[in-house]
Amino acid sequence: MAWFKKSKELKTDKKVKIPEGLWVKCDSCKEIIYKKEIDKNLKVCPKCNYHFRISARERIKLLVDDGSFVEIDSGLSSNDPLKFKDKVPYKDRLAENMKKSGLEEAAISGEALIEGKPVLFVIMDFAFMGGSMGSVVGEKVMRAAESALEKKIPLITVSSSGGARMQEGIFSLMQMARVAAAIAKLNEGGGLYISILADPTFGGVTASFAMLGDIIIAEPKSLIGFAGPRVIEQTIKQQLPEDFQRAEFLLEHGMIDMVTDRKELKKTIAQIVGLLT
Repeated sequence: MAWFKKSKELKTDKKVKIPEGLWVKCDSCKEIIYKKEIDKNLKVCPKCNYHFRISARERIKLLVDDGSFVEIDSGLSSNDPLKFKDKVPYKDRLAENMKKSGLEEAAISGEALIEGKPVLFVIMDFAFMGGSMGSVVGEKVMRAAESALEKKIPLITVSSSGGARMQEGIFSLMQMARVAAAIAKLNEGGGLYISILADPTFGGVTASFAMLGDIIIAEPKSLIGFAGPRVIEQTIKQQLPEDFQRAEFLLEHGMIDMVTDRKELKKTIAQIVGLLT
């Protein structure tokens, strides 16, 4: 009769729980990779060399000499000139993003050293409202360009943005002209401006200071453009080429000067600054 009895030992109802956040799916090659392996590799996929987005603070540690970064123009934060409200009032959205990102705005500016060479930085953070350019971001870029001209040191920007900030309307669009004018003055004064493009860089940022650099560098496989590929295809009624708007495609067609791996970026900037200043 024992043959017909269900053995309790054969029951395997236990489920193995895997802690969340241990594995990351690459946006490019779709491989599942151990998160610590990516972190050790400067947030770069070891399988396909895709460069994951990193915060402005992480990028500062990556690019400047230890302890040399001194933030300038801190304390600037956006107000609500249009009293804008979509699903959430703009003021509430700003407060939410400040809490989430730990930043006051979508850009950090400051003076620093790169291999002992003084530079001025403006670094954007996509985590703050998609790195959108509002009045404060425009003000920081403009002030940094003016300071770089006055101190006769290079200006370096790192762009990661979805474009102009719709919640500020015309005030946001005005920043495109303001920063372009400031970069033009820097250029006329013989100053050096290096623009670094990270994934993604779009809209009003691409249409202004991001593409005005004396040297334009992009991280591998970064998406760079004005409008998104879907919008372009719907407009021109044609299928776009493979890897359209990727950094390598733009390099091949003369839109940027070089594509540089994250681990080589600091060294590359230092060499350019040494040669051109």
